[in-house]
Amino acid sequence: MTLQTERLTLRRWEETDAESLYEYASDPDVGPIAGWPPHKSIEESREVIRNVFCGEECYAICEKRSGKVIGAIELKLNGHTDMTEQNDECELGYWLGKPFWGRGYMPEAAEEMLRHGFEDLGMNIIWCGYYDRNSKSERVQEKVGFLYHHTCSEVPVPLMNEVRVGHTNYMTKEQWEKRHTKAEKE
Repeated sequence: MTLQTERLTLRRWEETDAESLYEYASDPDVGPIAGWPPHKSIEESREVIRNVFCGEECYAICEKRSGKVIGAIELKLNGHTDMTEQNDECELGYWLGKPFWGRGYMPEAAEEMLRHGFEDLGMNIIWCGYYDRNSKSERVQEKVGFLYHHTCSEVPVPLMNEVRVGHTNYMTKEQWEKRHTKAEKE
């Protein structure tokens, strides 16, 4: 399945994306703030594509203009998230290569994933979180309309061998529909 926005294509990951993935995932400003260490090789990125980016609703974010992979976005379904055990709820996760920060790409991709989750997959709640000091992720969640749910002061981050403060937000289908009805009227 492929999803489209004005400037982006969201599509399944392919092993041939490993070089582009490595280019951005090796940046120490990208992974650690999201809870994973920088990639050390193209082969490591290829393994991530095979074993991590293989989820049913995991997509490569590609610029339409260039076709280049610039990030990742996923709806983590029941069994692949610790935020919910409900089949009609999921977790939104994402990251974007640093050269593409500040262009509005992530809110654009997140809006499409919310639409997909609520309209195509029948979700009733979509959860999303960020770690303390990840202001970019916090801002994306604010822009697309997530609401604060709770903060946990001791969240294990196993890939970084750390414990962090985590903030959890949510959006219901009803909230999403109201937001989009209001936007259409304006």
